[in-house]
Amino acid sequence: MNNQPEVWLRGPLDNMPALTQPVAHALLQAREEVNAFMTDWPDEKLWDKVYSMASVGFHLQHMTGVLDRLFTYARGEKLSTEQLAYLQAEGKPTTIVYTTSALVGNFNRQVDKALQELSQIDPKILTDFRAVGRTELPSTVIGLYVHAAEHTMRHLGQLLVTANVVNPPLQS
Repeated sequence: MNNQPEVWLRGPLDNMPALTQPVAHALLQAREEVNAFMTDWPDEKLWDKVYSMASVGFHLQHMTGVLDRLFTYARGEKLSTEQLAYLQAEGKPTTIVYTTSALVGNFNRQVDKALQELSQIDPKILTDFRAVGRTELPSTVIGLYVHAAEHTMRHLGQLLVTANVVNPPLQS
C-alpha cells in the first residue's frame, strides 16, 4: 500500500485532542486502506456476495452510515428520517446506480466530517451520557466515538476479505 507506518505510529495529529487521537488514527487508517484497495475495483462486482455474506458495496455504505449515525448520537441528537432511510437502504442495490468511486467518495467525506467533529470536541464532555437508538440504550460520547472507530475497522476487514474472494488478485 505505502511505505509509511500505520497512521497510529506516525505521531499525534495536529489540532486533535489527545483523547480522540486513537479514534482519528483508526478512521484515517481505514480511509487509506479503502482508497488504496478500492482503486480500479469493478463496479459490476460491488453487490456480489460470497456464501450469503455482505457485499463490498454494503460494507462501503455501512461504514459511511455508521459514522454518520454514531456521531449523530455523540452530539446528543436523534437520527433523522434521511438517516433512517439510508440505514434501510444499506446493501440494497436500488434504482440509484452506485459506482465504486461514488461509494468511496461518500466514505471519504464522512471520515472528513468525523475528523472535523473530533478536532472540535471539548474533552470535558467525553464521559457525558448519550442515548443510542430508539430504545435509548446508555453510552457516552467517547464510547460512541470508540465504537465508530472499531466498527469501521471491523467492516474494513470484512470488506477486504470479501473483495479478495469476489475478485481475486492476479497471481504474478
